[in-house]
Amino acid sequence: MSSERSSHEFPLTANGLPLTMSLSIIIPCLNEAEGIASTLRALQPIRSRGGEVIVIDGGSSDGTTARAGPWADKLLNAPCGRASQMNAGAAAARGEILLFLHADCLLPEAADGMIVDGLNRRRKSWGRFDVRISGKHPLLRAVETLMNLRSRATGIATGDHGMFVTRSLFEAAGGFPEIALMEDIALSKRLKRFGAPLCLAHRITTSGRRWEKHGVLRTVILMWRLRFAYWLGADPDKLALRYAGRKQ
Repeated sequence: MSSERSSHEFPLTANGLPLTMSLSIIIPCLNEAEGIASTLRALQPIRSRGGEVIVIDGGSSDGTTARAGPWADKLLNAPCGRASQMNAGAAAARGEILLFLHADCLLPEAADGMIVDGLNRRRKSWGRFDVRISGKHPLLRAVETLMNLRSRATGIATGDHGMFVTRSLFEAAGGFPEIALMEDIALSKRLKRFGAPLCLAHRITTSGRRWEKHGVLRTVILMWRLRFAYWLGADPDKLALRYAGRKQ
């Protein structure tokens, strides 16, 4: 994964980061035709400020790519799997900062400025946003609060938190391990070896549709079981099958 421009071409801050850093937003998707255009439309102000939007499709059959094309700078195809898709997007990105965004998530307004300012002020090289889960179920407020507290306490970010990282650190960490599930947790663990994350209190909004469809408590219990099994060394491929069965 090579960058067209190296960071030494920019004025540097005390932590070695450029004073001005371009942002590439990398969005893996698979059969997200229903909402992908809304997600991408919300990113157009960032594009107008020089940010880049890259969509990587994993083989959609519902017209996702046709709806995404007009709103993205680059539309790529990659083998299905978030890790492989996000790595492909990172390889094609031109930004000094890489932001990995789920297709059903909405960034807070002016997220690009928050990231650059936060990384520079706090002398960090990676981080994430707090999360808000859309939906009316009252338990969702408790779930999102616990997600944010857990992330701050452990320094582990999941994909819903909108992970961002400098290109140089992403490359030093080896990118996302190409496993079928828990790639975000695995990358967080790698990144923590280089320093703690920047935890922005501004909230990214993630869709609560699957939480409400499958039951909030059932979803919480399943995700904790999967994470605990992963911590114990379970095969991510087998965990992915359990997760996929839940999504149907």
